[in-house]
Amino acid sequence: MKAKAILKLLALLLVMLSAFMLSSAAVASYYRESVRVVESFVLPAVGCILFAVAVFALTPGKERPYFSAKSGYLFVSLAWVAASAVGALPFLLSGTIPSFTDAFFETMSGFTTTGATVFADVEVLPRSILLWRSTTHWLGGMGIVVLTVAIFPLLGLGGLQLVEAEAPGPSVDKITPHMSGTSKRFWLIYVMLSATEAGLLFLGGMGLFDAVNHTFATMATGGFSTRNASVGYFKSGYVDAVITAFMVLAGMNFSLFYKVAKGRIKEALRDPELRVYLSIFLGGSLLIAFDLLRNRVFGGGFGTAFRYGAFQSATVLTTTGFATADFDLWPPFSRTVLVALMFVGGCSGSTAGGVKVVRYLMLLKQSLTELKYLVFPRGVFAVRLGGTPVRKMMIFDAASFFFLYLATAMACTLVVSSAGYGFETSFTAALATLGNIGPGLGLVGPVRNYGHFPAYVKWALSFAMLAGRLELYTVFVLFSPEYRRR
Repeated sequence: MKAKAILKLLALLLVMLSAFMLSSAAVASYYRESVRVVESFVLPAVGCILFAVAVFALTPGKERPYFSAKSGYLFVSLAWVAASAVGALPFLLSGTIPSFTDAFFETMSGFTTTGATVFADVEVLPRSILLWRSTTHWLGGMGIVVLTVAIFPLLGLGGLQLVEAEAPGPSVDKITPHMSGTSKRFWLIYVMLSATEAGLLFLGGMGLFDAVNHTFATMATGGFSTRNASVGYFKSGYVDAVITAFMVLAGMNFSLFYKVAKGRIKEALRDPELRVYLSIFLGGSLLIAFDLLRNRVFGGGFGTAFRYGAFQSATVLTTTGFATADFDLWPPFSRTVLVALMFVGGCSGSTAGGVKVVRYLMLLKQSLTELKYLVFPRGVFAVRLGGTPVRKMMIFDAASFFFLYLATAMACTLVVSSAGYGFETSFTAALATLGNIGPGLGLVGPVRNYGHFPAYVKWALSFAMLAGRLELYTVFVLFSPEYRRR
C-alpha cells in the first residue's frame, strides 16, 4: 500500500474526529464556557479539515489501494496514535492538562477504553472536556478504524484487512457479505444499545448529561466518569443494576445481538463462549458477595453484598473500570478474585479488552484433550467449540498470545517498579493498562489516579494500552525483522 493512500485514510479519519470535536465545542458554547475552551476544540478540528484538504489536493488519483496484511497493521497502529495525539489537543489548549505526556496518556486511555486517568478531581473540569473524554471512549469502543470501514463504500474501498488488524482475535465474524455492511450493522447495534441505556439511566433519576457520559463509558467498557466517586456517587441500586447489565452486554460478542435480532435466539444462547463468560461473571459475583457478607463489609444482608460484588465483577471482567466502592479496602479474598478476573476479559467481538474468554476456553479444551492422549495414546481427538472443530493453528495462536500477554505485563511491571513503586501497584498498573481495565490496586486503586507516575512510565503504560487494545500482534509485528522484508 502506498504512503499517499495511508495519508488519505488518516486524513479521512481525522475529519471524522473533527466532527466530534465540533460537537464538544457546541456543548461548550451551550454551557457558556470560556472562549479558550471552545477554541480548544475548534482549532484542532479546523486543523484536521485543512490537513485533509491538503492531502487530497496534493495526492490526486482515484486508484483503489490494496490492503495487504502488512499495510493494514501499519495503518491501524498509525490511526490510533494519530487519533490520540490529535485528541490530546483539547486538553492542552484548554489548559486542563498542561503536559502533552499527560494529555496523550489521558486520550490514549480514552480511545483504548482503558479509563486510567491523570485527573485527581474531574468534577472541576468543564462539561465539554468531560464529554470529550467520554466521546473518546465511545469512538474507541467499537473501533475508530471500524467506523472508517463503515463508510468505505463512499471511497470504493474494502476493509476486512483493517478490521482484522484492529482486532486480530480468534475470529472476525462477517454477518453480511461485505465488511462495510457488517461494520454498519455493528455500529447500529452499538448506537441502539447506547440509546437504551441512556434512556434507562435518565428515567432512573440521573441527569441527561451524566446519563450520556456514563452510557458512552459503559458501552465502550471504558470507565471514565463525570464524578470523582464514579458510579458510587449516585448511591442508587437502580443505577448500579442498569450499568451492571449493560457492562455485561457490552462484554458479549456483538454478532450474538445480530442473531437475536434475526430471531436466532437459541443459536445465540448456545454459544459456548457466552455460557462460560456468564458463568465466570456469576461465579465471581457470588464469591465476592459471600466474602463481603462474611466480613460484614456492608450492611443490608446478601442483597447488598451481591449488588456490590456483581458490579465490581462486571466492571473488572469486562475491563470497564467503574467503581461503586473502594474495593482496594475489601478483604483479601475479594481482591484476589478481582485480580483473577483482570486476567480474563470479555468475549471476542466485544468492546471489552483482556485475553478474552474464548482463548481460555480453547486452551482448557486442549488441556483436557492432552489428558485423553495420555490414557489413549493412539486415539484421535478434536477440540470443538459449539460442535465445530477448532484448527490447531487457532490453539497455537491462543497459547502464543497468552505467553506474549504475560511477558508484556511483566515487562511493564518492571518499568513501573523501576520508578520506586511496590509490586502491588506496579503489577496491577501494568495489568490494568494492558488489559484496558483502568483502576488497579495500591496507588492506582479505584479512588486514585495515574498522575503521580513519571513521564517515562506514562509513555510505557500508553504503549501497553495501545498494544492491549490492538491485541498485541498488530503492534509488535511492526517491530519484527520479517515485517520490514519485501
